[in-house]
Amino acid sequence: MADAVLADHPSRVGVNAGARLDRLPPSAFHRRITLLIGTGMFIDACDIYLAPGVLGALVKSGWSDVATNALFLSATFAGMLIGTLSSGFVGDRFGRRFSYQINLLIFGIASLLGAFAPSMRVLIGLRFVMGIGLGAEIVVGYASLSEFIPRAVRGRYTAVLSALTNLAVVVAGFGGALIIPTIGWRYMFAIVGMAAGVVWFLRKSMPESPRWLESRGRLAEAEAALRAIEDEVAAGGALPPVQPAPLPNAARFGDLFGPGLRGRLFLGAIISAVGSLSIYGFLSWVPTFLIKEGITLATSLWFAAVMGLGAPLGALLGALVADRFGRPRVICAFTLAEAAFGAAYPFVGSGAEVMVVGFGLSLCTFALVAISYALYIPELFPTALRLRGTALVGGVGRLTGMSVQFAVASIFTVFGVTGVATGLVCMLLVQAAAVLLLGPNTSDRSLEEIAAGIAYRASPRSEGDR
Repeated sequence: MADAVLADHPSRVGVNAGARLDRLPPSAFHRRITLLIGTGMFIDACDIYLAPGVLGALVKSGWSDVATNALFLSATFAGMLIGTLSSGFVGDRFGRRFSYQINLLIFGIASLLGAFAPSMRVLIGLRFVMGIGLGAEIVVGYASLSEFIPRAVRGRYTAVLSALTNLAVVVAGFGGALIIPTIGWRYMFAIVGMAAGVVWFLRKSMPESPRWLESRGRLAEAEAALRAIEDEVAAGGALPPVQPAPLPNAARFGDLFGPGLRGRLFLGAIISAVGSLSIYGFLSWVPTFLIKEGITLATSLWFAAVMGLGAPLGALLGALVADRFGRPRVICAFTLAEAAFGAAYPFVGSGAEVMVVGFGLSLCTFALVAISYALYIPELFPTALRLRGTALVGGVGRLTGMSVQFAVASIFTVFGVTGVATGLVCMLLVQAAAVLLLGPNTSDRSLEEIAAGIAYRASPRSEGDR
């Protein structure tokens, strides 16, 4: 099949991986890949989102305080920053499959050890190690899925992956509400660590991305991977014909900062920073806010769990609209809706009002995670630079998450939740403006078509990535 394509285009060297993957109808193969990537990212997210409940319990027991909790969260983000940045280089150099298996192993082992931490200092150190694996898994997971899924349903599948991932908000929230007050916070780490080991074995059979193999010049391996995928999908019926598509261009790391990509890099950094601020500079602090306002630990955990229902529902809402409207338009709509809920939060009084507004915040935040971070950011970069571009902008988000913890603690002490919410709303408005001004529409376009419109290099790849 690839030979026929190349015969029509003798000047081109490649296997046409993008066009061959994009013409495939959605199948059991695509659902299996989504599930295998999603289970690892779900466990990853459970490890991240167990933090609010654990930290609330540590404050209540006297093991920690607000300042130490900020240090715990900052250590998490310091590790995630290292994991995020390193995963981009490892994933683009050694492959998507190698990278996500290493990530899962790192945070799984560290989580198991965290269950036996003898002191807060040791727990913070182990949390730093967990963060290395956690940060890497998110980058590689979303970018890898985008390289397997056909263009017409890429948004839908990516949003479903985000919904599966962020179901962890609900599981960690309700799990924490049930487990922490009864048998203790240590079991949260133990359960996550054991689950990570199971998923690591399940994912050993995952194929490497043919798009990445082609971008590296490993054409024989790319062809073998493509034929295996096509044979599996063809079992359900004849495949549509292959349409010629642009081949991956050669690319160097410095191209990310050239005129064709630096605007996209800047836009992705804004989206990543604001998303991190929304989740880790506001939503993750809700149990602590409530406890400081006199609400019991158990009640605050249940409040946070109910609010967390907005996470998977928001991602599913994103799945409904991701492929129907232009990406920038949808991102702006959810950004402005989140800003409205953020502005309302300081003025709600009763428990029911807090949960309703908190649910709305969670819904919009995670719809944005599904559409902007999980889907839109990886689409902005060509295959040869996809993980490094995604990792760089993700690193900005990690830096934001790490530094904002101390800012939130200080602002909350002086200005209360009103001050924290005001900062969130201002940053959301910046994001909406940036997307409107800088955001290209990537809906229903192949990854190769999106990359072909970037004037960073002209020659097709014939050697390994520099």
